[in-house]
Amino acid sequence: MDHHDVVATGSSTVDIAALLLRLVLLLATAFLAGTGLLRPLVGELSRKVWITVGALGVLSAALAVVSALTVDVNVLALVVHVVLALAVPVLLRRPSAGRWASVALIVLVVLETSLGASGIDFAVDTVYVAGAAIWFGVTLLSGAEWRTTNFRRGPLSLTIGGLLVLAGVVQLALSGIGFDRRLYGTLFGVALIVIIVLPIAVTTAAGFLLKHGESRVYRYGVAGVALGFVAWSALAAVPQPVPLPIPGVPLLAHAEGSPVLVSPQRPGRNIVHLPASAGDDVSVGVQGGLIGKAFPRPGAEGIWADVDLPQGRSDLVIRKGDRETTIEVDAGQDAGPVISDADAPECAGAAFGGLIANRSDVLTSCPADGLSAEDSDALVKLVNFLAGRKPSGITLVEDKSPRGIAAAKVVRDTAAKSGLPVQPDAGPNTALLVTAGWADGYVAMTRAAESQRLKPTHQYGLYLAPWLFNGPIVNSVASSSLPLRFDPREQLAVTYAVAVHNAFGGESPTVAGFHSWLGGQNQTARGEVQMFAAAQVNAMPMYPNEPHAPGMVMNRDYAGQWVPNGTIVPVSNVLR
Repeated sequence: MDHHDVVATGSSTVDIAALLLRLVLLLATAFLAGTGLLRPLVGELSRKVWITVGALGVLSAALAVVSALTVDVNVLALVVHVVLALAVPVLLRRPSAGRWASVALIVLVVLETSLGASGIDFAVDTVYVAGAAIWFGVTLLSGAEWRTTNFRRGPLSLTIGGLLVLAGVVQLALSGIGFDRRLYGTLFGVALIVIIVLPIAVTTAAGFLLKHGESRVYRYGVAGVALGFVAWSALAAVPQPVPLPIPGVPLLAHAEGSPVLVSPQRPGRNIVHLPASAGDDVSVGVQGGLIGKAFPRPGAEGIWADVDLPQGRSDLVIRKGDRETTIEVDAGQDAGPVISDADAPECAGAAFGGLIANRSDVLTSCPADGLSAEDSDALVKLVNFLAGRKPSGITLVEDKSPRGIAAAKVVRDTAAKSGLPVQPDAGPNTALLVTAGWADGYVAMTRAAESQRLKPTHQYGLYLAPWLFNGPIVNSVASSSLPLRFDPREQLAVTYAVAVHNAFGGESPTVAGFHSWLGGQNQTARGEVQMFAAAQVNAMPMYPNEPHAPGMVMNRDYAGQWVPNGTIVPVSNVLR
């Protein structure tokens, strides 16, 4: 039976009851399995042992059935558990058969206490569970006459204690907590301390008690081993603490079921981002300070809030309606990069790409801080492409960011070589080219869409710089074109888009985030430049209540799209 899904249900009483049920079930089963495993090594059993083992079998089977009524379990595993739990007491008169039933029951307990991992995690779990079960078995059978002198219970106690300590240390290493404050400040960390410290105490006590009798070692030590086993079993149900915030590394956390992105996580101005799915009644601020409402921003998805973080650790408050959640942040002492208000969402998107690739990169700069060689080359090829179409001129929309200034210069210099005028005003026979950031780019495109609706304007098309390939921007017009070095329909780009969608409440991918996500594979997004057209299309328009064929996908807002509810296709050969 899999009991790993003991998670918050909205009622702490139900959660605690389910956890206690799980722990008693596994502890009783471990005592039962350990006793059956060692039964062939002893002679006649006392009436007390018979009654105890029978009671453990009935208790284990009953709790397994009750457990099935409270949490989702595998029905087949439930049946196997009940059969084995009842078989061990019945087979006490047939020790060999009972041993195999006990081995199967121990394996089942290992699966039930496992942390859901494999490999070394599963091996460590097996060592801890089997060691504890053997200790329990020796304890219950301590009053019986042992048939063989080869089974030396005294040295075995030291071996079991040492193995439990070793398994606990390995589990601590695998947890990633180390010796930071999560080890003593979270329930998961305290459980790790228990599974290490108690076996150490038991092993030390065993070394001193051996001269007073082997049975006394197990009777005195069983309480410590049992508590350690309970703590070990609880690890699978206790939420593992989130990684500690690292100053300068943007933080991805969760509040009220919604992801929260904090960047750059440095003293002073920070931007906090939540997806649109978080709702519009969200306020953000520092504990003890001002709490401000989060708002949408032009050219970006979701909602955003500016928050001033103090130096060092503090608590970020996320208030959603009448519910409030706090997130620990650590801005450190050093100043972070200066991020302009207009470029903050794009910068946050770039940071997010690295986070979902499981990298902890300190944010030192933003995409708008400079024009990359690849983007400069793409703009040159875009202007030459436009020159071949012979518009009367290029209407250029730029901004004052370092990237925007450099991009405008590239456009003007390239257009001058082709004799193509660059003008600030719109005209019917011009092409619109936007090299500004997200905010100004979104405004420029929405104005262009309105101008085209009223009169002939930009009849040679609307063109965007590569970094403006973002859902809200391209969807602000019916169609737009831009030079890209990767195909958004190919597997790697779609994989990134799905990762963003899943990790951040259905949000769309960004070019800057894609580059960060690729990391060392960034050459994949540095291929030859090709013109792509983004458009809002619906190839099969249908009325809301119109029936459709079975299996037809009607919801077009699915993961993996770079253009929400639209499409992106190549419209040129490779530009030389």
